[in-house]
Amino acid sequence: MAVWRFGAPRYSLLRRDALAADQSATDATASPPRSRFALADVWSSRRLRLWVPVLLTAMVLLVSGSRRFHTPSVRTWRPATDGTPADERRPEPPPVTSKPPPLPSPAPPSPSWPEGPALAGSVDWSRFAYTQYVTDLHYLCNSVMLFERLHHLGSRAGRVMMYPSHMFDPTAADGGTSVEARLLRKARDEYNVRLVPIQVQRRDGGDKTWAESYTKLLAFNQTQYDRVLSLDSDSVVLQHMDELFLLPPCPMAMPRAYWLYPEKKVLSSQVMLLQPSEAEFARVMDKINAAADDDYDMEIVNQLYGDSAMVLPHRPYDLLTGEFRHDPDEHAAYLGSEREKWDPVAAFNEAKFLHFSDWPLPKPWLVSEAQRLANQPKCHQRDGGVESCAEREIWNGIYADFAERRKRVCGTGPGRPWRQRRR
Repeated sequence: MAVWRFGAPRYSLLRRDALAADQSATDATASPPRSRFALADVWSSRRLRLWVPVLLTAMVLLVSGSRRFHTPSVRTWRPATDGTPADERRPEPPPVTSKPPPLPSPAPPSPSWPEGPALAGSVDWSRFAYTQYVTDLHYLCNSVMLFERLHHLGSRAGRVMMYPSHMFDPTAADGGTSVEARLLRKARDEYNVRLVPIQVQRRDGGDKTWAESYTKLLAFNQTQYDRVLSLDSDSVVLQHMDELFLLPPCPMAMPRAYWLYPEKKVLSSQVMLLQPSEAEFARVMDKINAAADDDYDMEIVNQLYGDSAMVLPHRPYDLLTGEFRHDPDEHAAYLGSEREKWDPVAAFNEAKFLHFSDWPLPKPWLVSEAQRLANQPKCHQRDGGVESCAEREIWNGIYADFAERRKRVCGTGPGRPWRQRRR
């Protein structure tokens, strides 16, 4: 029998067929007929024997690869951006990556803002309030200016102004036409201030400057709030202090009067974070009634809370303007260290509350320009012998800003009479 080999000429195939026919006739009686397409003949093909393993290997690789790289479809919700309802949008499988996606970085909290419920927006700010007390027209203007700053800074806590009842008549049209009535309406209508009429607390004798400072302590009677923050009005709020309302509960929290240290270790009543209650208000009033001639609001709160109050850091919650008038080596009391280098720009930028105190200068609404220029801070030699007037520029800027805001908010400036005198 002729055998076909790969590459054999065409005529040999015809010869093979003829010989096969003769052989079939000869062997008809000796063996059964053989199938034309026998498996042995098919497998005898050299080309087929070469390609079958290749094809099988390719199929194995294809199947295993499809199982390895197949990612099941996960139905995820995505906001509809093309007008298609969200529940009708076709689910999109997540992309296949060689590395897991990085975790999102948390947004940084606001400066001095404690982590916790405040960041989640769960704080009921109606439970807290900034408080101001008013004794005369000048301090009324100061209080309105302070609330204007809190409004501008976006403070979320409430605002309460305790004012002498004679300044505003709720039964009159618009509360009256006096300057006091106009400023009280401005505070109420433009800065969302709650007006609370009071009787000014006064003690005869002693220093007239502080004779009515007891009125500040009426903040203990604002029991509709869980916590109030009392601020002296002869000051400037540089940054809101809402975070203080979220401190751990305590009857009183105050900063140290750092300018008196170390001779006098007392707390400052310029900033008082307190929890109003009938019991605490009764204690305060008893102390006022028994006070000596030279005991005022600061002495009373130190007698009551000097040993138990939470101490707030005076950096950044209580900076005096007079700090900028000191020599560069005279700031250890404020810095809290003799090693730290004084930087007037950094001190101003970190401060949240700035109190006007520049003895012997009078308060800023009474000081004249000549007085201010005669007492402005000096320029100093810095490292390398370079003269710096940073303290002078900051200090004068504080006074200039106060004058501009007083004119814009109240309609008067330092050293100028009111347009309408109090009756």
